[in-house]
Amino acid sequence: MLVEFRVKNFRSMRDEQVLSLVASKDKTLGDTNVMSTDLKAAPGLLRSAVVYGANAGGKSNLIKALQYMRGVVLESATVIQPGQTYGVQPFRLDDLSASEATEFEVTFIVAGVRYQYGFAITSQRIVREHLLVYKAFKPQRWFDRHFEVDSGKDVYEFGPGLKGAKHLWEGATRPNSLFLSMAVQLNSEAMRPVFDWFSTGLVIFNEQAKLSPQTSIQMLQQAEGRKQICAFLTAADISISDIEVITHKVPGHAVHFDLDANKTEVRSEEVEEHQLRFSHVTERGRAVFDLIDESSGTRNLLFLTGPVLDILTKGLTLVIDELDTSLHTLLVRELVRLFHRPDVNTGGAQLIFTTHDTSLLDAPNLFRRDQVWFIEKDKDQASTLVALAEFSPRKNEALERGYLIGRYGAIPFLNQSLGLPN
Repeated sequence: MLVEFRVKNFRSMRDEQVLSLVASKDKTLGDTNVMSTDLKAAPGLLRSAVVYGANAGGKSNLIKALQYMRGVVLESATVIQPGQTYGVQPFRLDDLSASEATEFEVTFIVAGVRYQYGFAITSQRIVREHLLVYKAFKPQRWFDRHFEVDSGKDVYEFGPGLKGAKHLWEGATRPNSLFLSMAVQLNSEAMRPVFDWFSTGLVIFNEQAKLSPQTSIQMLQQAEGRKQICAFLTAADISISDIEVITHKVPGHAVHFDLDANKTEVRSEEVEEHQLRFSHVTERGRAVFDLIDESSGTRNLLFLTGPVLDILTKGLTLVIDELDTSLHTLLVRELVRLFHRPDVNTGGAQLIFTTHDTSLLDAPNLFRRDQVWFIEKDKDQASTLVALAEFSPRKNEALERGYLIGRYGAIPFLNQSLGLPN
């Protein structure tokens, strides 16, 4: 479960921005939108959060920041080669920020233990890295790493809570790799829950990580999964009674790695190709359609349904940029409500998404005030993230209207003609 994400000096976010999923003391929708953690520091976490903002205001950059952090954790020890540089993008509209490191920190809970992990990175190397573990209220600092400019070396400090071959992992960690990633690569079981949260506990969909049909297809190939997906589509008022997956063997190519000979070989092999057939039923008849015959909205909903049902079952954190793309606002509401239903979301799954759909703000019993965030750029073109709760709106305030008239910021400023001639 995600508790908090911090980012500084990444793309349009010059100053530190904080997205918190810690529930306030407000009791509104507490039985549905809040889940208990049994932790004193954060007794309740929000099941969802929504971020609003104008185009180019920074919404997508917030998602990309978490995605970039995840990528460095997963790849710095295995994919990144010695001496290879990073394509990190600091804030470039002032000289000081452009020359400073980019910082990330995430706090999350796994199996009742709270982890606080972060690092600072430049294009050349990791300059700072730390991990705090809260097995009780007081944190244990498992390790702290920082680059010492005078000596040109990384300096490590280890706490007694971290068990294992710490100095072996330290010696193997390159300047451009994370200690966390290298330690897990060298079989650190103590830090594996941290790595695994990034690897499997966090799911991100945006323009760089497109929604894939594979999860939905795998579920459709199983009787129970097929039943669940069809039931959801039917509830969404889409007249699909059944979906059949027809698998063919077709000519293709596969890549084989020969580790002994240290070479890669591409071989011609048969590969599986899946064809989806949709059965539609109405009072006046029935027909079977191919995937290409379905609307883009139906396809997006189908490909999203599989991952969402899987995420709800496993209790993962789902982050989506522009959830409302090709989806009707009522469908978006129902997807959000799935995460708010304790009978469905039994594993502590969370949904964080950006949207332009302002009607969600006034949807009955959909969001608490602490679940809504706004992001906008200031005069220096630096993005600032602000929670709706900071504006102290009244209980019955018309949030959509307030947002559209600029009460909470994060809207585009347009002149009358948009620059067009009369």
